[in-house]
Parts: sequence; C-alpha cells; structure tokens
Amino acid sequence: MSSSCCGTKKQKLNGNYSSANGYSSSSTNNAGQQRNGISDGGVQNNHGYHGRGGSGNNSGGGGQQSQQQQQHQQSSSSSSSSSSSSSGYNGYLVNGHGNHLSQQQSSMIGSMSDMCFYCFEVLYRELHNLEEPRQPCFTNDPYPLFVTWKIGKDKRLRGCIGTFSAMRLHSGLREYAITSALRDSRFSPITRDEIQRLTVSVSILQGFEEARGYLDWTLGIHGIRIEFYNERGSKRTATYLPQVATEQGWDQTQTIDSLLRKGGYRAQITPETRRSIKLTRYTSQECQMSYNEYRDLLEKQSHYHGQLCKMQC
Repeated sequence: MSSSCCGTKKQKLNGNYSSANGYSSSSTNNAGQQRNGISDGGVQNNHGYHGRGGSGNNSGGGGQQSQQQQQHQQSSSSSSSSSSSSSGYNGYLVNGHGNHLSQQQSSMIGSMSDMCFYCFEVLYRELHNLEEPRQPCFTNDPYPLFVTWKIGKDKRLRGCIGTFSAMRLHSGLREYAITSALRDSRFSPITRDEIQRLTVSVSILQGFEEARGYLDWTLGIHGIRIEFYNERGSKRTATYLPQVATEQGWDQTQTIDSLLRKGGYRAQITPETRRSIKLTRYTSQECQMSYNEYRDLLEKQSHYHGQLCKMQC
C-alpha cells in the first residue's frame, strides 16, 4: 500500500490552484503494485522530499493507507498537546519532543549511519546481481520508516517510498531501499551509472499523536498525516514528513491546503474543510549519506578486515 511523504513545487497556495500539483490515491488496491509501501508525492524540484505526483496505491500521491496501518497509528496515538523542539545529535537530524533522548533512541540514532550504509549495500548488490549483504549489526526493532534517494549536487528526488506500519529495520530497510530506487512509479529505475551520484536518506518515524485540531502541530518538528473526505465522499489520506513545510517556506495553513490538494481534494478549501480534517502528528529521526561517504566507509572496512586477517594468519 502506497502513500506520499513529500511536498509540492513552490507556488501560491489558495483554494483553487491547479490539481496538477497533487494527485489522488486510489481507494482500491491495484494488483501487482507495491505492497505495504508509501511513496513520496508532489512535483519535482530541487528541494528534498519532493517529486512528481502519481495516482493509485503505487505512486501514493494521496497517501492512502490500509485499515491495519490506521489501527496501528490510532493505538499509538494520544490526544495530548505538548510543546516540542528540535535538536541535533551526533550530526543527525532529530525531530522530537524536548532535548532528552531515551537510551533506546540514542542507540538507534548513533547507528543510523549504518542504516544508510546498509541501504547503499543493498542497492549496489541488487544493481550488480550480487548476493545480498550480510545481516547488519544495528537494532532490528520495528519502526515505520522511509528510504529516499536523491541524485546530483542539487539532490533532486530520485525515489522515496516508506511505510507507516512498523517493520523490523533489517527487512524494512532492505525492502524499501530497493523499492524506492527501482519501483517508484514516478521515475524510471535507478541504473548502475547513476549510483555514484546518489545520496540516501533514512527516516525513522516515531511519536504518533492524534492532534486536537488541524493546527495542533509544530512547523519543523512534526510530520503530519491527514484523513479527510473529498468532494465525492471518498475517504483520503496524505502525509508530509517534518522537513517539507519549512523547506517550502509554508505556514501551517498553507501546508494543510497543499496536503489536501496532494491527497486529491479538488473543491474549494474553506475553513470548514480544514476543521473537518483528522490530523495525526509524528516525529522523525533522519540521517543521510552520499555515495562517496559510503565508499570511504567501505574502504575502511576492507582495510580493517585485511589487517585483521594478516594478524590472524
């Protein structure tokens, strides 16, 4: 099942702008399409987490989710509203409540570079028809996650797919590293020739809370997922990761309006429309790695294992 995580091309946001900047997701499963996945949506530009929209569960412009995913979110949400802040930790982006991290969070954040490295290993071996990499050493706890591939110095989106269902990190990152690179329906599959220009981002989603209203979330801190009924009475969902609104320079209302359009809402957006939304907010922890950084780490590992082998011999 697919849905979108990302933004749209910068533009004036009002209730009547063209629906070409947001594509609705199908209300039915399409056979043979990505399973259990959520893809990035929007119009491609040079900002992270933005790309051309798509329709249906495969491209997930509207971010539709299964009943199981919705139940998972509802069971882990609360209606409390608390102040939030963002802090850096060991060079990684941390979006969360306060500056205090649990031991489990600290351990996971400290290993996120290993997750990015693992995604590169998975994709490189897939593209070169090699055996899968050995099991990674980082935690295998279950989390909702996204894997994003960008290309070039301007980091244009090349693929972004993830899931709101908690998945074991080893299998989840392996699946979505490949799915986002090769099966994002908005783009052609990534090729061997492109891998040297890639950057990968891993986003781990946490802290799902049911908001008390469409403005009960904080810019730059929360990702948001909305549920609403379109003008035809069909239930739709759509999501933006925490970075999107601030990257686009939107306020909260502009973000909500953009997300409604992305989810396939075509009628005029009124204050009543916004108030009818059910909004779930969440936080994320993100790390990114370029191909050159991946190769540097790979060479260091090869050198270490070579030295270890000599010592043992």
